[in-house]
Amino acid sequence: MALHFVGFKNERFFNAVRAFGKPDFIHRLWDERAKAEIAEGDVVIFAEGDETQPVKEFTYNDSAYF
Repeated sequence: MALHFVGFKNERFFNAVRAFGKPDFIHRLWDERAKAEIAEGDVVIFAEGDETQPVKEFTYNDSAYF
């Protein structure tokens, strides 16, 4: 089981860490890359919305910044 954060910025990220613990994956956007990295049984925490929101057309290389 892995913990994913999607769309968190600024102090909201630190608030989420206090509430849920340190994430295993951080996704800036809800895009195809984020969806592909989530396995069955993983926990996904969204800053806004949920998994039913529209998926961004372009993917974002999250790994380039961590």
